[in-house]
Amino acid sequence: MRVTTALLTDRYELTMIEAALRSGRAHRPCVFEVFGRRLPGGRRFGVVAGTGRVLEAIADFRFGAAELDWLSDNGVVDEATLRYLADYRFTGSVHGYREGELYFPNSPLLTVTGTFAEAVVLETVVLSILNHDTAVATAAARMVAAADGRPLAEMGSRRTGEEAAVAAARAAYIAGFSATSNLEAGRRWGIPTMGTAAHSFTLLHDTEEDAFRAQVDSLGAGTTLLVDTYDVRTAIETAVRVAGPTLGAVRLDSGDLPALVREVRAQLDSLGATGTRITVTNDLDEHTIAALRGAPVDSFGVGTAVVTGSGSPAAGFVYKLVAHRADASETWMPVAKKSADKVSLGGAKRGERLLHDGRALAEHVLVDDDRDGVPEEDASSAVEGSHGGTVRPLTVALIREGEADERWIGPEGVRRARVHHAAAVAELPLEAFRLGRGEPVLPTVVR
Repeated sequence: MRVTTALLTDRYELTMIEAALRSGRAHRPCVFEVFGRRLPGGRRFGVVAGTGRVLEAIADFRFGAAELDWLSDNGVVDEATLRYLADYRFTGSVHGYREGELYFPNSPLLTVTGTFAEAVVLETVVLSILNHDTAVATAAARMVAAADGRPLAEMGSRRTGEEAAVAAARAAYIAGFSATSNLEAGRRWGIPTMGTAAHSFTLLHDTEEDAFRAQVDSLGAGTTLLVDTYDVRTAIETAVRVAGPTLGAVRLDSGDLPALVREVRAQLDSLGATGTRITVTNDLDEHTIAALRGAPVDSFGVGTAVVTGSGSPAAGFVYKLVAHRADASETWMPVAKKSADKVSLGGAKRGERLLHDGRALAEHVLVDDDRDGVPEEDASSAVEGSHGGTVRPLTVALIREGEADERWIGPEGVRRARVHHAAAVAELPLEAFRLGRGEPVLPTVVR
């Protein structure tokens, strides 16, 4: 049974439809655009995430009998609007940046073309997904860069809502995390899962040695033993005695990590467990991970910071009407806000990235005089540019005539997004990976 997304919206989306039906403008062809005016938290680049989830949410945007009855009982909209909503199906098109792609201020991340009524009602659900998932992916990408090639596991399910936890695991994986502790994320999106035991397992047993023996008997010597419930040095000695020198890993979840990790590495080596890995957790973020870059840490587990965007829990995206026309035979009329600090640029747009020798130099935003000029095929390879260097088109077709491109959804869509993200990050200049607050690493040029 499909779960509808139709009421994951704000009331004013429906009251606008009611008023537009009365004014005769509800079926006017329109173009809406998702973009951000700035990068949150002084970040130098952002990572697009949530696109595949948006496509699925649009497909599931249906008003069934239960939803319509509730709207009627609560007097949200009139009978004419209820009749419109009963037949609602998105039949338009969506173009945008591929999931996993990088973005910068004013990048045209998502362009929704359809009638006013069918496009405006998607605003809230589209923004709720993209703002959350992109914030998580952007934070995760900074952590991946700070880890300098060492794997990271997402383990923040207990620090956010239950469905947000699944979405966060997905976004972090796209941005380069290697695994998640969340089983539903593994089932739904095909993400590798990990996890062994918490402190409660050690406290359950009469002695720490009893706990280690029980875990090794169940999971094998290759397991990861948590060694900071009591005394770390004693726990390391016990762990190697119980599991032998082939012990898979030990986990540290507290203490002065830079100094402690070095002590643990030296002790493990002295006991012959030279292949035993060290993983650390304990409220890590990109800055603490970077501080451990010179320590003998083999992997990291990150919770609160990644699922909350590491201080920037929302990407700050907006969903704005940028063009409309009286009917299908008319030309598009650009429209835009002029209010202070919220000025936007009218007209449908697409993006491309200027490259030189494979290195990104600028983000180009092209205003389309003809909405139909947006490419319909997968624009993923760079071509010669008329302004020097090469350009890589960024805008691809995501939905055509109401039908989503299957490449971008489900576990396969997640896999494609992860691969694409790695390739996009490889184009960035080195200054992109500085963790301090700064300006976007690429300028946005409107052409």
